Amino acid sequence: MASVQDISVSASINLLSALAFLLAFAFLRIQPFNDRVYFPKWYLEGIRASPRRSGPSVRKFVNLDFRTYIKFWNWMPAALRMPEPELIDHAGLDSAVYIRIYLLGLKIFVPIAILAFAILVPVNWTGKTLDDIKDLTYSDIDKLSISNVPSGSKRFWAHIVMAYVFTFWTCYVLYKEYKIISTKRLHFLASANRRPDQYTVLVRNVPPDPDESVSEHVEHFFCVNHPEHYLTHQIVYDANKLAKLVEKKKSLYNWYTYYQTRYERNLKNRPQTKTGFWGLWGKTVDAINYYSEEIEKTSEEEAAEREKVMSDPKSIMPAAFVSFKSRWGAAVCAQTQQTSNPTLWLTEWAPEPRDVYWDNLAIPFVELNVRRLLMTVALFFLTFFFMLPIAFVQSLASIDGIEKVLPFLKPLIEAKVIKSIIQGFLPGIALKIFLILLPTILMTMSKIEGFISLSYLDRKSASKYHLFLLVNVFFGSIITGAAFQQLHKFANQAPSEIPKTVGVAIPMKATFFITYIMVDGWAGIAAEILRLVPLIMFHLKNTFLVKTEQDREQAMDPGSINFSVSEPRIQLYFLLGLVYAPVTPILLPFIIIFFTFSFVVFRHQIINVYDQKYESGAKFWPDVHRRVIIGLIISQVLLMGSLSTRDAPKATPLILVLPVLTIWFHQICKGRFESAFVKFPLQDAMVKDTLERATEPKLNLKVYLQDAYVHPVFKGIEFERPPVIDEEENNPLVSTKRNSCRGSKTGSIGSPDSVVCITE
Repeated sequence: MASVQDISVSASINLLSALAFLLAFAFLRIQPFNDRVYFPKWYLEGIRASPRRSGPSVRKFVNLDFRTYIKFWNWMPAALRMPEPELIDHAGLDSAVYIRIYLLGLKIFVPIAILAFAILVPVNWTGKTLDDIKDLTYSDIDKLSISNVPSGSKRFWAHIVMAYVFTFWTCYVLYKEYKIISTKRLHFLASANRRPDQYTVLVRNVPPDPDESVSEHVEHFFCVNHPEHYLTHQIVYDANKLAKLVEKKKSLYNWYTYYQTRYERNLKNRPQTKTGFWGLWGKTVDAINYYSEEIEKTSEEEAAEREKVMSDPKSIMPAAFVSFKSRWGAAVCAQTQQTSNPTLWLTEWAPEPRDVYWDNLAIPFVELNVRRLLMTVALFFLTFFFMLPIAFVQSLASIDGIEKVLPFLKPLIEAKVIKSIIQGFLPGIALKIFLILLPTILMTMSKIEGFISLSYLDRKSASKYHLFLLVNVFFGSIITGAAFQQLHKFANQAPSEIPKTVGVAIPMKATFFITYIMVDGWAGIAAEILRLVPLIMFHLKNTFLVKTEQDREQAMDPGSINFSVSEPRIQLYFLLGLVYAPVTPILLPFIIIFFTFSFVVFRHQIINVYDQKYESGAKFWPDVHRRVIIGLIISQVLLMGSLSTRDAPKATPLILVLPVLTIWFHQICKGRFESAFVKFPLQDAMVKDTLERATEPKLNLKVYLQDAYVHPVFKGIEFERPPVIDEEENNPLVSTKRNSCRGSKTGSIGSPDSVVCITE
């Protein structure tokens, strides 16, 4: 059980770590040679120029303006200065709404913390119950919790009333925020620039036809059923093997460039490498010649695979991207059932081209349900077996509990400094380490399930991670921690007394979660802004791979918001705040610091660093809302369970009303706002189409859409398209080039990308 001293030691370690990260960031960000690492967003937009292009040679590497060192904290107010409408234009609605999740946390927990410290902390502190219970492990912090209130006391009315206040306030803030976000989304969609996904629908499970190819069948179906609105289509190819060959050649080309650069810097020595894995073993050969030959060999394999993809009917999947002449036509198709058989001609809105996860488009539709069933079973076992390391972490959280079971360790761990570090810092960092690989595993599982957009993969992975954190980190920490701490007492008491002991022990886990918040939410967020790994990788690439300005831009790694990891982590803090607000309010200031610090840091990163991989128009917000509601219901149920063990029989029916009201509130919000995140109103589509026809009457939409959904490995090809009768073709203001070729052009050593063409 962590004491006040242990928490102070943990706070000191994490505050010093966070301060060190921030000072390092403040120094590194103003150095000219790091400019592309800490401001890549502005370089990608073509607004910022490198400070190394002019001035003395020393100034190209080191900032000699000492005034900037004095103002090294100015990044914080600068991050808050950009107004939200400008932020949406600059970074997109997804990024702006993501920031509002932290703001939502502040809106909820700052008023709750004020009320809790004004009312519940004095009520708990003056209870003085823990002093009268023998053989119970507790600390001074636990005296601020509900565990310190005597059983059957009228003081519990304060907790019941505050539970109602906290619930109503949380629901009010959630409703207002849901309304704001849905309005922003509709406005964003109405005012967004023209994008291919506004006109395009993904059609899957196209039935086979003995007389027509997939392309002919798709064209015939939509010409018949959508005659006034169908425009064009792009069938889906299984080009996964070809994509792997392209990536392999790019990797080989990077190694070729690296060794060529080394040789140019030292012409006396030809670089050598080994032919085995990562060049660690195998035959020693001339590196430049070896990678040159490997590139040529891979290019030949790539050309053969391209020819196979284009000529083999088995490479054509029963799916297509179908584009329409108007947004209204696309909306009707995407949001309706196409045939009497609900399993054929399945339509959905196409992701924007950069959001498409092409690998999964090649998965046969009939496999998807089997894949998802298998991954559901795998997730269950992963969640279950991960309880073992969680239980181990909890054993580190209580030295008193360890001493009861392993008394021979007592001389070692009783030293003050060792004890404080173990209890105040080690449990949080140990749990953090255990969770490092988990997001990658969960993302891989989501990819196996077959989802076809990066945004949906992020949302599904976030859902899995949230479930994992809920079951293992939260419930696992409480259950295993409570059982371990009270092991001696459980063994020497009647079974009827065990639930009461657990009810008293659950609030005591606040000390463990405080240490975790400081490790993950303070030092972890400060490490995010330092960008140590991208910093090192940029300078390595800049030294060994960069030859041109275009190479330097590609060496930048702006990154993006890792929604599948960061959003579930935020939800854990929402859950902890809601659960412990009526039970152990001392946790709330640590959570408020996390939300405040994260709001500033991620606003800075979104403005200056991150380049989002996709734009979904804040489609993730219903998930955010639902998870906060889940956390609120869990807090109410746990409070009800805690009060039921403290001889407060009237509390159960009173608290039982709250989950019912919360579920009812969620259904109201779902019915009122969720449709804005699922469907596109036909009225809005018609308004936007009408405005477009009025402002751009000669727009050649077919030319705009014809290559939008071509697989990336086929990009850059000039297609040999058959003549198309189109009155818009003669518009001299619009490029109508439709030349193409049914051949392939093999890449050379100097050009790692190869091109082929396909056409429908």
